[in-house]
Amino acid sequence: MSILSLLQQAQNGQGLANVASQFGIGTDKAAEIAEMLAPAISGAAKQKAASGGLDAVLGAFQGEAQGGLFDDASAAAAPEGQAQGAAFLDSLLGGQEGRAALEGVATEKTGLDFSTVQQLLPALAAMAQGGMQKNLPDASISSMLGGASSGGGGLLGMAAGLLGGGDKGGADLSMLTNMLDDDGDGSIMDDLLGKFLK
Repeated sequence: MSILSLLQQAQNGQGLANVASQFGIGTDKAAEIAEMLAPAISGAAKQKAASGGLDAVLGAFQGEAQGGLFDDASAAAAPEGQAQGAAFLDSLLGGQEGRAALEGVATEKTGLDFSTVQQLLPALAAMAQGGMQKNLPDASISSMLGGASSGGGGLLGMAAGLLGGGDKGGADLSMLTNMLDDDGDGSIMDDLLGKFLK
């Protein structure tokens, strides 16, 4: 299941509608943001893993601390949820500059006002992080983190596996790889990622 599918299926399929109602916008606009956010997260996670940050990527998906944000749109839309989502995006996108660029693109493409996008995007990111935490088994992440810290070719092998080729270092990356699938949906984000990711 991809990140976009997670968001679409959250809260018995009502997650996007529920979070949209928190900001007084239509479900279609929340769906548009989700369609841009999902490949941005997956592309950034892959790039971070390839540049030696696989442990940080895996760490963001370990545990279930943000699981409640996946199950409750009002919690994700609350200031605390937005702050968590913003921190998650900043960690993947290279800081506030990367997040601001994504917010700018989303504002332009959806026609929503910038202040709404600034709140909605982190709320959806918090839901996505929570969904991945709930769906990725901690045991698999722990084994991947253990392999990454054991030296040798483990980290490079796992990064190669995450990116779709090479030795996976014995760790099962299939579920994570599926979640980070870009969906092949022709999203404009695929073309724009390189402009603001470090």
